[in-house]
Amino acid sequence: MREKVYAFLKTIPRGKVTTYGQIALYLGNKNLARAVGNILHSNPDPSRFPCHRVVNSRGQVADHFAFGGGAAQRRLLEQEGIVFEDDGSIDLKKYGI
Repeated sequence: MREKVYAFLKTIPRGKVTTYGQIALYLGNKNLARAVGNILHSNPDPSRFPCHRVVNSRGQVADHFAFGGGAAQRRLLEQEGIVFEDDGSIDLKKYGI
């Protein structure tokens, strides 16, 4: 399962995001969203597997983003051109894959 998650991450284009749940659906079980999060938390190479492009179902960054917290994840996404709403969320219709 880990390899499939990392393979999926490589398909997310720069300036786009997906959710833990969408990756879980790709794996064939929508109930695997937490497992996806755990896999991303132990990402061996964030530059190769862009886990910062994964947000929750409300379009919010992870407070416990493994590579510097939510502020670091937000900064990475903003560097890719993603604009955050006033409430701190991302418009998934605009930026989601």
